[in-house]
Amino acid sequence: MAVPIYQVDAFTDQAFKGNPAAVCLLPEDRHDTWMQDVAREMNLSETAFLVPRGDRFSLRWFTPVSEVDLCGHATLASAHVLWESGRLQANQVARFETRSGSLSAGKRDSLIELDLPAEVGEQVCLQPDLEVLGIKPLSICKTRTNYLMELANEEMVRALKPDLAKISRLPAQGVIVTSRASTPGFDFVSRYFAPQVGIDEDPVTGSSHCTLGPYWRAKLGKDELKAYQASRRGGVLTVRVAGDRVIIGGSAVTVFRAELLV
Repeated sequence: MAVPIYQVDAFTDQAFKGNPAAVCLLPEDRHDTWMQDVAREMNLSETAFLVPRGDRFSLRWFTPVSEVDLCGHATLASAHVLWESGRLQANQVARFETRSGSLSAGKRDSLIELDLPAEVGEQVCLQPDLEVLGIKPLSICKTRTNYLMELANEEMVRALKPDLAKISRLPAQGVIVTSRASTPGFDFVSRYFAPQVGIDEDPVTGSSHCTLGPYWRAKLGKDELKAYQASRRGGVLTVRVAGDRVIIGGSAVTVFRAELLV
């Protein structure tokens, strides 16, 4: 039986911008090896697999080399596909069961908003093994999954050429690099590097904003923030901190629909 698969550009309202994710709609569970093979074939930063479970969906995310615990842009893409394909009505909330617990997505005006768990970092000192950017950070935080490094300005973030080999040896999934924004209309900018899971640089990363939201809320004193991820493709996010949750908003564009024949 053919399996529907979509490619969606997330955190953008323009095709070929933002972060592309594949979304695979499965009628029932498939073996982990098969899902990993599909993700490798798609060769995107994430491929999402959805299986209906009553009034919600099981959701799993795979990079080309491994399964991950949380992916924001592929969750946003998954909700977009469920509404666009008619599997959910426009006024219905998309509810997901994942390795990061129960997640949901809803519509707010023209945006899709994700309700994700906050991931607050703890301050750490600069050690030789953390000298991976070629620039001394203003501060470094460590979360359960990533390092967060703040630089002095947006220009430094945009021009950064980190040592990916060194990053791949860190005891973390990846490194988030951020600064206050100098671009009008934005509060902060960021980039994300995760070579350990097969993503040298992720175009736009929803999950990193689960850490960036609380971090910049504390520094700027704002509950609602506007963020830009300064990768080559670029992406725009809204970020709202609500207790131990972070509400991340963005747009999505379907690039193609297809069928898996194997």
